[in-house]
Amino acid sequence: MAHQVLTGIAILLVGVIYGTDVFCAVVQRSAMARVSDEVLTAAMGYIHLYGDQRLKFPGGLGLVATVAAAVTAAVTGRGATAVVADVVAVLALLVWFGLYGRISAPVNAELTAAAVEGRVPAEARALQRTWDSVIDLRSALQGIAVAALFAGAVAA
Repeated sequence: MAHQVLTGIAILLVGVIYGTDVFCAVVQRSAMARVSDEVLTAAMGYIHLYGDQRLKFPGGLGLVATVAAAVTAAVTGRGATAVVADVVAVLALLVWFGLYGRISAPVNAELTAAAVEGRVPAEARALQRTWDSVIDLRSALQGIAVAALFAGAVAA
């Protein structure tokens, strides 16, 4: 029962970030490609300002809940399928956090600083292209995590 509760919590929290990343990949990327550099900088800067502040909780706690679900599955003898599925979810999230930290977060910081200071960096488009270059992979990793958590929850 503890495994299913932890997995349910993890799915809800990881699902927030999954949905956000999918939205960015499917909608935001195309919309930002059509606006001026000034609008791009202001919009993305403030999106990252609030997103980075407010999405830390579901992102970080989603990873913690996923690790807790994996540990609980292993300790309570849920079976190899549940343990493997949960470990896959943990690994997908760790890779996601690595991509976010190395590629997305520095772009977020630069665009946020520019927006707050009211300036448009000469490399605004290049920054956004860098950010966009990993959003499909980030979405896929979050999707893998959600699917693996679901698989772990239903495994006998």
